[in-house]
Amino acid sequence: MRPIEKLLPTTVVGSYPVVKGTGILSLADPLKHAVEVAVADQMAAGIDIISDGQVRGDMIRAFTSRLPGIRGSSVVGKVQPARQPITVGDTRYALSRHPKVKGILTGPSTLAYGLKVETPFYRNREELAMDLARALAAEAAYLEAAGVAVLQVDEPIFSTGAADVAAGLEAVNTIAARLRVPVCLHVCGGLSAVIDDVLRADVAILDLEFANNPENLDLLSEKDLRGRMVGYGCVDSADPAIESVEVIRKRIEAGVDVFSPEAMLIDPDCGLRMQSRDSAYGKLGNMVAATDMVRAGYTG
Repeated sequence: MRPIEKLLPTTVVGSYPVVKGTGILSLADPLKHAVEVAVADQMAAGIDIISDGQVRGDMIRAFTSRLPGIRGSSVVGKVQPARQPITVGDTRYALSRHPKVKGILTGPSTLAYGLKVETPFYRNREELAMDLARALAAEAAYLEAAGVAVLQVDEPIFSTGAADVAAGLEAVNTIAARLRVPVCLHVCGGLSAVIDDVLRADVAILDLEFANNPENLDLLSEKDLRGRMVGYGCVDSADPAIESVEVIRKRIEAGVDVFSPEAMLIDPDCGLRMQSRDSAYGKLGNMVAATDMVRAGYTG
């Protein structure tokens, strides 16, 4: 299942620098302007599948602050779905400006390990992750109904060795099983210790780092993706320097040699929130230009 019928479509992992509004109009919602800037910049850069910019707080608190059973950074009772959609408002704005938008959820294991468990209701974080998955499944359904082209679940915790990846994948699969829209699992970092587990995810797309972790390409070259697509991180999101079009083009071509262009979506390694707006925009623009060059070699 493809999120867009285009060879080598470009997308983002999600987050974008926060550019807050000023003046009287920003008093009611100071981050509305940040959403508008993120969407406008992605469109101007030529991104095929954009995000809402993920500007409303860090990836943990943006979700946990809205879930019953969680108070601050502590789990104090059984975790329940949010009483209202969390990300759908900003996603709908993005959809009003662009036809292809990625809905994004912080994964249940990453959330579970970002919280303190202060209730006997959960014996371990794996049990907590399953209830978080059920809560996130409700948000995923809202995003699917809103019209997202793809639903991404972010699990940066998987590459750290801190989480039980097998249990974490069960939680991710709980979300994916309820959706018709393609589901993407994003795991950043080096994958040598977890690749076999990650490949068991029941998702349509695996989004991974290859710019800052080029060894991932050799690792994946030996694996069977079983028809799944790869979100191919070809821009270093941790480095403020804007890579040249030529550098990015060579990275993409190295990926094409392993995966084929039909199996790839092109994006940065991770979110760009920690970079300046100029750096983030420059990286996206050069990524699109490099992709256009590679694509031209296949489409004539």
